[in-house]
Amino acid sequence: MRNGFALALLLWAGAVVAGPAPELKLLSEHVVDGMRGGNLSGLAMCGGDMWTVSDRDDDRIYRLKPSAEKAWPAEVVDIDVPPVPDNGLPWGLRSRTWAASFVRGGELDFEGISCDSAGNRYVVSEAHAAVLQVPVAGAASWLKIAPPMIRQARASGMLLHFNALFEGLAVNPAGDQLWLAAERERRGLLLIKRQQTVWDCDGNCVLLSEAGQEMQPPQFAKAKAVSRDFADLSLFNGKLFTLERNAFQICRRDPQTAKVERCWSFAAEALQDNRRYAQAYGLAEALVVDTEGAWIGLDNNDGPRADGEERPIIWRFAAPEGGWSAEP
Repeated sequence: MRNGFALALLLWAGAVVAGPAPELKLLSEHVVDGMRGGNLSGLAMCGGDMWTVSDRDDDRIYRLKPSAEKAWPAEVVDIDVPPVPDNGLPWGLRSRTWAASFVRGGELDFEGISCDSAGNRYVVSEAHAAVLQVPVAGAASWLKIAPPMIRQARASGMLLHFNALFEGLAVNPAGDQLWLAAERERRGLLLIKRQQTVWDCDGNCVLLSEAGQEMQPPQFAKAKAVSRDFADLSLFNGKLFTLERNAFQICRRDPQTAKVERCWSFAAEALQDNRRYAQAYGLAEALVVDTEGAWIGLDNNDGPRADGEERPIIWRFAAPEGGWSAEP
């Protein structure tokens, strides 16, 4: 019994004192020209095209052409968005969102974009906790999501606070499974599956619901403990990758349990003096993981960084040594 207790204590201590997440290497950075509302808040790679959204634009998404050029022009793709269906969010949350849209713009508050192998784009509206499907051809439509998803999320402590609803999403290549990331207070991960014409929980939608705080990285000016959060998701090679904005890291997770398998930091590159912003929190809001590396997009809230750049930024990081499937 004593030996078992000692072993458990040793394992616990090892987990606590585990070394910091390895740092990713920045390969390039690019500015995005032509986003009317700025505020880049999601990225997706569909074939050879990269897609992005702004949380200030309700009537368009943007196509980008990745290249070695410093500046990437954003091509506008207009969308006609139908009325948002009632999904069970309480009136208080919906009314605050409606009021805020008059001040900042973007009543729908698009916060993430993903795509399936057929090229359909999926855009999450934080304001309404709803998902818009934008097909390659034809009209955009809201997914029919069964009410238990919202009920389960709220019962688990998520989706309770204004401007802290769904912040990112990822869809599988077949287009029949969809992961959603609740941003903070509590942050969490949910999974719904397409069942004929309705998206529903396969039993329990909630994979993870997590409260608490964590320290910002030591490179951050006046680092402090802040709420754990998720800013975006990316599905790659059968694994779910979470963009954890305030911790300045990407984590690989099991897509069925949300268990963390490994994390990588991008703080050393993001927080170099010339790349700093005079804002109290991390600004990374968009993630795409692929074989060669990761794309991370910033929502700078129209604020300049130390070198004066005010346009949205996309970073290209190299894949870690051994690839994204490597073990510690």
